[in-house]
Order: sequence, then C-alpha cells, then structure tokens
Amino acid sequence: MTKPRIHVLALGGTIATRPDASGAMQMGLGADDLVAAVPLLEGVAKIEAETVSRVGSHSLGIDLIHTLAAKIRGLETDGVVVTQGTDTLEETSFLLDLLLDLDIPVVVTAAMRNPSLTSPDGPGNLLAAVRVAADPWVYKNAKALGVLAVMLDEVYAAADVAKVHPTRINGFAATQAGPLAALVEDRVVPMTMPVRDAVVAARRKLGTAGGKPAPVALFWTSLDDALPLVLLMLAASDRVGYRGAVIAAMGGGHVPERAVDNVVRLAKAMPTVISPRTGGGPMLRKTYAGPSSEIALREAGLIWGGRLHPLKGRVLLETCLRAGLDRKAIAELFDTFG
Repeated sequence: MTKPRIHVLALGGTIATRPDASGAMQMGLGADDLVAAVPLLEGVAKIEAETVSRVGSHSLGIDLIHTLAAKIRGLETDGVVVTQGTDTLEETSFLLDLLLDLDIPVVVTAAMRNPSLTSPDGPGNLLAAVRVAADPWVYKNAKALGVLAVMLDEVYAAADVAKVHPTRINGFAATQAGPLAALVEDRVVPMTMPVRDAVVAARRKLGTAGGKPAPVALFWTSLDDALPLVLLMLAASDRVGYRGAVIAAMGGGHVPERAVDNVVRLAKAMPTVISPRTGGGPMLRKTYAGPSSEIALREAGLIWGGRLHPLKGRVLLETCLRAGLDRKAIAELFDTFG
C-alpha cells in the first residue's frame, strides 16, 4: 500500500526548543529536526518537512496565519500537520478552520513539556498528529471534521479545543464537546463527529478573508469593574487602532451594572461581541431583566457570541472585519454559534 504524503509545517514553540548555555530553553529546532526525532514516522507516511518560523506561539501574528493558510491551500499533499507552541493553539487552529475548506486533513499539534524534561510529549504528539492526518477515516471525513488539534492522544475540533492548564501535560480539552477520536496503539479510534453548521456558514461569508488587519480589543469583566479603559480607548482619535471589541462577560451574558454605560457606548462605536468568560458554552438570551442583563445588552446592540470562547470570538470578529462584513452580517454570523 502506498503511504500517504504528509506535509509538516513547523512554526516554533516549546516542541521546537533547545537549551542554551545557561540551560534556558530557546527557539531553534526546525521541521527537519522534529521529524528526525521520531523515526516511527517513516512507517506511517511519506513526510515532507518545512520550517515556516521559529517563534513561540505567543509571538505569532494573525497575518502569518493567513499566509500559512494560503501556503496550505497551495500544497499538493494528502494531509498537513502544523507544529507550534501551545500558548495560542486554540486561536490559530480556529483561524485556520475559518480560512481553509479542504478535502485533506489539517492537524495542529504542539508540546507542553520541552525536550530537556523527562518524557517530553512533543515527539509523541507529532507521531499522533501524523497518524491522524494519514488515517483513512480522517481523510474520508476531512471536510466534515475541519481543522483538528491533536494533543496527548486525543483529537479535538479546532472550534472547541481550549488550553485549560498552563503547564500540565494534559493541558488541552474540549469541555463542551469532548474529543472526536482517540489514539490507541497505532489506531485512530473515531468517537463522534463535530457539529459544523456555524463554521461552514462562516466560511461562506468570509471566503479567504483577505484585507487589512482589523485589531479587536478584548475586555475581561470582573467583580466591581466599570471598564473605564473603554472610555480612554473611545476618546482616542483612532480608537488606539481597534476596529472591534469582545467583552468576556459573566455568567450567561452579564456585565457589572456600573459598566453598562461604557459597554453600550462601545457597542455604538464599533461591533462589540459578548462571549462567556467561563470559556465557552451557549449563553442566555431572554431570562434575566435589568440594565446589566442579557436581555438589556442584546437590545442595546451587543452582538451575542454564542458558544464561542472569548479568544475564539475575537478571532472570528477580526476575520469578519478583515472580510469587510458590516455589523448586521457580523451579528447574523455570530448568531449561528448559538
């Protein structure tokens, strides 16, 4: 049987670090180094390795991910694996999912433990990611699955995966949906299919979402905070460069009552999305009354972020603005996420 061709694109991150003279970990390894560290890959697929960048994922940029998506669209291969850092994997994988509509698997993976530690997880995650990208069931259902994230032998939908711990090896999960598949021995064991209607609808409106950068501010609500920084931002002649905003709201979609005036002013000035600060899950729409409730905020023009984590809501809003969508189209798109 002919082995599938899998293209490995390395961006950097913990998986690609090595110690300097002081023992501190520095970026430095490229795609060839990562592949060479996993000899078992030869038995799984024909690997092509390419280094795109050598930075921590905290320093990746949205423009780079757009460039990466364009590169992936131009590859002649049976599957793609992207290696990067864990800090922004939940954001970059979702952005790739919004930008790519392919018939081949695209898998993002990373490492929580650096190569100098006992039992680093990078080589195992890379092997698992290539196995997923090369798997017949995954290939057959690539469009329906969308971009995938593979960490610690579990497969997640990019729209659902989140980093839930800063350092632990099991630092990723999809708390709402769970994993789509698991790796056992050398097998990919399917368990469920993702609900993709919202992402598919978003892709139709976004296309490849070219256009100029459209920075989106992220405000996190907390006890007794009036969000006064909103007023400082709006007072600036250029709004400090921001074209949209996301409010990480409390509970089912609430903000502190003393913050309501500032939040409403923000929504009048630019497209402003409400997402749950709990990290995701469908919010309320018509349960509570009062000025800081979901009913009042929706009536005031806040865009409801549905089940999207605030970080993913920010990615989607920025992509909408790049694509030139107006406020009405943006609200309709977000509404499909529940």
